[in-house]
Amino acid sequence: MPVQVWRYFFAMKKKTILDEKGIERTLSRIAHEIIERNKGSENLVILGIPTRGVNLARKLEGKVADIEGVHVPVGSVDATLYRDDIALKEDQPTLKRMDIPIPVDGKNIVLVDDVLFTGRTIRAAMNALMDFGRPRLIQLAVLIDRGHRELPIKADYIGKSIPTSLKEDVKVSLKETDGVSEVVVIPAGEDN
Repeated sequence: MPVQVWRYFFAMKKKTILDEKGIERTLSRIAHEIIERNKGSENLVILGIPTRGVNLARKLEGKVADIEGVHVPVGSVDATLYRDDIALKEDQPTLKRMDIPIPVDGKNIVLVDDVLFTGRTIRAAMNALMDFGRPRLIQLAVLIDRGHRELPIKADYIGKSIPTSLKEDVKVSLKETDGVSEVVVIPAGEDN
């Protein structure tokens, strides 16, 4: 199949859910919801799950700072070693940076991820976080909730809920990591 025909066929199957402005608006709404539910930003810590969750956490922190006039601690929680499927993977995953900027004891933690799917990554991130102390509470903020939970995990803050089939993937791209900011639904197994 010629490349032009393949690109046209792929473009027909790709569905854009959020563009850059849509992502920014969604993050602004989530930031307001976080502040409202936590009655301000005192004792708040925002931690992203690598890779895109970290960038989303930084963006959320910036929006909270714009609203509240103060910066809250922001960092990352690498759940790699806490995953229940690590032994099943042929290629062992590489560790990313764990960056928890302050002690978590008694803090309101907001975990941030790009896509909530089975819930296994979130469970692993919570296990990793517990090795650093005992937060007052843990909340979850996700840009996309695509359903298909395998564990009883529910997000407190959802950018957009997208009912998907298991024959589809949700791909979040951010300028910081991918050069473009968008959320698309593509056929499962497609990389582009």
